[in-house]
Amino acid sequence: MTDSYPQSTVPTEWNDFVSRMNEQFFEAMEKNMEAQAEFVEQWSETVEGTGAEMGDLDESVEGYKRAYEAWMDAAEQMVERTEDGMQGEEVEAEEFRDIWLNTANQAFKEVMSTSAFAAWTGSSVGQMLEMQQQADETAQDTLHTLGFATEGDVVEIGDRLVELERRQHAVEQKLDRVLEHLEE
Repeated sequence: MTDSYPQSTVPTEWNDFVSRMNEQFFEAMEKNMEAQAEFVEQWSETVEGTGAEMGDLDESVEGYKRAYEAWMDAAEQMVERTEDGMQGEEVEAEEFRDIWLNTANQAFKEVMSTSAFAAWTGSSVGQMLEMQQQADETAQDTLHTLGFATEGDVVEIGDRLVELERRQHAVEQKLDRVLEHLEE
């Protein structure tokens, strides 16, 4: 046999390959389970928190079901590719990563297309805007306490200056008319 590898290194390389594949497989499975758990938690909070109607709940359940099916298909692909690797086919480790990344994209797309997700997103944006407003108000109060001018103060001063300029212009026009009348 004219292999480019000495016979003694082939089992070691094979064992290393299988060991790496097993590690990546189990890491991917663990991440998959974590992602699914997080997904289910967020989904159930969304459905509970939105006060969704029955039709929305059905749509949400269907979206979750499609996402779950995507995860199960990914698990099957992982098993198939692992078997292919064990049978001697060259399987790149990146394939496993790509399977999970593509599945995550597909699963999230399935969920994001539901009205419950839209309601959750709207609620989250509303909460973020409310938090931002509270932070702005706190910053304004802190600046006032420290004796600094705030954006609101500067805007108010600018508005007052514009009003003063408008009044000054009106007084100048009246004064010009009085002077013209006196010169006649």
